[in-house]
Amino acid sequence: MYQWFCGKQQVPGATTSELVLDAAAPLGQPEWYICRVSCGAAFAFSRWAQVRVETSSSPGSASGYCPTMVGLQILRQPQPCHLAEGDTLVLECRAIGNPPPQYQWFRNQCPLEGAQTPQLQVKLVTTAERGSYSCRVFNLFHEVWSREVDVEIGPRLFTSEGLWQEGDGGSPESSSPGQLYATDKVALLIGNMRYLHHKQLKAPMVDVHALSALLRQLDFKVVSLLDLCKAEMQMAVNEFLLLLDKGVYGLLYYAGHGYENFGNSFMVPIDAPSSYTSAHCLCVQRVLRSMQQRRTGLNIFLLDMCRKRNLNDDVIPQVGALQVTANIVFGYATCADAEAYELSQDELSNGIFVTFLKRWLLEDEKITVLLDKVAEDMGTLEITRGRQALELRSNLSERRALTDPIRPPGRDESSARNLQWAKAHVLPESRHLRFDCGVTVQLGFAAEFSNIMIIYTRVVATPGDIAQCEAKLTDIPEELDVDLKSTNKESPAEVGSPLAPTWSLGCPPYCLYSRLCGLQKLRQELVFTVCLQYRYRGMDDFVEERQRVSVGKPLIAKLNLRPAASPSPPHSPLSTSPPGSWGAEGGSWANTPEENLSPEVPGSHTL
Repeated sequence: MYQWFCGKQQVPGATTSELVLDAAAPLGQPEWYICRVSCGAAFAFSRWAQVRVETSSSPGSASGYCPTMVGLQILRQPQPCHLAEGDTLVLECRAIGNPPPQYQWFRNQCPLEGAQTPQLQVKLVTTAERGSYSCRVFNLFHEVWSREVDVEIGPRLFTSEGLWQEGDGGSPESSSPGQLYATDKVALLIGNMRYLHHKQLKAPMVDVHALSALLRQLDFKVVSLLDLCKAEMQMAVNEFLLLLDKGVYGLLYYAGHGYENFGNSFMVPIDAPSSYTSAHCLCVQRVLRSMQQRRTGLNIFLLDMCRKRNLNDDVIPQVGALQVTANIVFGYATCADAEAYELSQDELSNGIFVTFLKRWLLEDEKITVLLDKVAEDMGTLEITRGRQALELRSNLSERRALTDPIRPPGRDESSARNLQWAKAHVLPESRHLRFDCGVTVQLGFAAEFSNIMIIYTRVVATPGDIAQCEAKLTDIPEELDVDLKSTNKESPAEVGSPLAPTWSLGCPPYCLYSRLCGLQKLRQELVFTVCLQYRYRGMDDFVEERQRVSVGKPLIAKLNLRPAASPSPPHSPLSTSPPGSWGAEGGSWANTPEENLSPEVPGSHTL
């Protein structure tokens, strides 16, 4: 909510993000303006802005403008700019006229579809958006053109002085002696909880969410996924591998059921049968070998799972010899042939590993030194002493740290690939639905994970003859993991997620919320129905109107992680799939649970 003040007096009717002042108002002393922005009980103030109204004898000046005499005049011209790939392009052209002006933006003398507002905004730009931009301003009687400005877009580099600049690239050694760089940072976080044939887990949701927020602060491109079957895990790893290249820092975190046989670790998908073997799981060492083939700068595996022996599996997978790359770091949440535990507090659970890891993750330390500190902290927890201890394996020969700066190689193909994945993690745009009865409903979206989205509906305009109305979501595709008990709830806490207080901060009040899980399962665009139920004054019966809505493929659904064909046979080479690049969803988690230990059930492999 917005409130504008002139000095200490509130400006009547000024309740939007933009304050429009009448420049023809009587002259006086300069006025000071400020805006108060509030969300629930939280609020913040903008900076003060001083506004002075001046007269001018120049007929061409803005302050001397009279719309009935001039007809049409541009007050604000677009400005040239130089951007990096992934930035947001914003060009603005403001005009006044009588009748009011209309706008049409052009790039290289060609009209841009849908660009008919004073401000042109393009998110996540690529080199394809380079060119000369101009705006045609017109009304019923006149037409004027803005000046033509150049927009340059290139790769972003990190200089030895610590400043961002645009350029063609170059070797890291050429800018800062002794400074180690990453050509990119990519993280895949997988948390499996809702197993079909094994004990359900709680900690992976909270742990993956917490690590997502921390890694994004370290400039990692993060994808966080919950509850994947084997085929979906394999496809996610395939996409992860495609982003790795020479000098990239690759981090893979897994939380869920797991085991270790004959020195090989295995991640267990949610669809693994009760007596699973390596044929039903993903082998960590096989993934690592594929990462090495990409000539990465640093390979980090954080495995938050049990490492007990699987007595149902006596097969030794033929992984192949690992290369001597001196850049591998393993952080195991527990020692070999031991279990991992979680701490519980009400509906929330933290894995012990992440409980201590998140205290140190942002520190500027060599990754092995950082993990050593985590291990020392874990050793202070009396309740797990002698039952769980972090194990670190590493052959890292350089002082590589998660805080190392990024220096891209400057190749258009790699940046375009990254951008493709980034766009695949953009939420649908909020929109307004107008019904025949005159009611307007806002449809909004929030992301909890890369494959979990919150949809909220809110009635924003109601005719005076309607006494009561409500907008609900119906006809949600059955292929999604949607619990009807978690749809159309009046508060974020009712949708079934313990993380609701985090993502709900950006949602407006008085909404109905629905939580859609398993977006990676979508084969087609997400289509659902918004059902409006309303009652006229003086009547008891409700009337119903429906609108069918399509929002495309949101978040991770764009990458088609759900393969159309049957999954590849066990131990087959990692398949290839269309390239992509990482993006992120918002949120963080910093709650410290009470130390209420949940031990492993005998015979199971539980986090």
